[in-house]
Amino acid sequence: MRLFVAFDVPPEIKEYMAAIQQRIGNDLAEIRWVNKEQMHLTLKFLGEVQPNNLELIKKELRGVKFKSFQCYLSSIGVFPDEGHIRIVWVGLEPEDKIIELQQQVDDKLKKLFTKEKDFKAHLTLGRVKYAENREGFANKLKKINVEKKKFNVESFKLMKSTLEMEGPVYEAVEEFKASV
Repeated sequence: MRLFVAFDVPPEIKEYMAAIQQRIGNDLAEIRWVNKEQMHLTLKFLGEVQPNNLELIKKELRGVKFKSFQCYLSSIGVFPDEGHIRIVWVGLEPEDKIIELQQQVDDKLKKLFTKEKDFKAHLTLGRVKYAENREGFANKLKKINVEKKKFNVESFKLMKSTLEMEGPVYEAVEEFKASV
C-alpha cells in the first residue's frame, strides 16, 4: 500500500486555493490541478509499504509530540525553478514550526525510511504538463498576490493513497493529535 504522512487544511483554505487555481488558469500552460478536496501538506512520503510494517509505523508516529500551532499561506512558488516549472505551489509559514513537526516525523521513522532531503512547506496547486511561454507563465504567477490566510494545525495523519484512473484516492489510516 502507498502511504504518506500529512496534515489537512480547512475547507475555507481549500476554497481559497481553488480560487487561485482559477486565477492562474490554463491559458499559458497545461496544468493538472490538484482537486481541492485532496489538498494537504505532505510531511513525509513513505511510498509502497508492506502491510506487516503498518502497526510499527503507527506506533512510531504516536510518539511524535507537538503543540498545535498556527500557520498561514505565504506566496506562490514553483519546483524545480522558473525556467523549468513542473509544480506550482503556495508556501506555508512559519516554516520553522512545520519543519519541526516534519523532522520529528522523519526521526520517528528513520529506522524504516530514508530522511527527507529538501523539505519545503507547501501546498501543491498543480502539476505543469506543458508551458509554451515559460517566461510569460512565470511572470503571471509572480503577479498573483496570495492573502496570508491563517489556520491551526492540531493534528497530522497517516494517509493511504490508491491510484485510480481519475487520480489518487486518499484515505486516513490514523490521526495523531497535538499533545497540547
